[in-house]
Amino acid sequence: MNIEIKEQNGSYLGILTGWIDTADASQFLEDLKPLMANANKSIELNCSQLEYICSLGLRGLLQLKKESTAKGGSMILTHVEGEVEKILKITGFNKLLDIR
Repeated sequence: MNIEIKEQNGSYLGILTGWIDTADASQFLEDLKPLMANANKSIELNCSQLEYICSLGLRGLLQLKKESTAKGGSMILTHVEGEVEKILKITGFNKLLDIR
């Protein structure tokens, strides 16, 4: 699991790669902290290289979404496909998160 964060014109892009499983979830939550601190901005999480996400990873995404909503920012997931798309649909997270 890896997340690369880039600032672009006052908004943030996070590129998620690999597997976010139970073993990596605590690191993923830690890696989200810079985005949480800037949740008043526009945040895009590119999932084109994300292969899997566990329930703890989903929790982190939901926390970031709630934080951005509370601070007047926005968070979107882009390029969601394959196994990750299936997981989001099965869990109902596709209705909780803004996916484009």
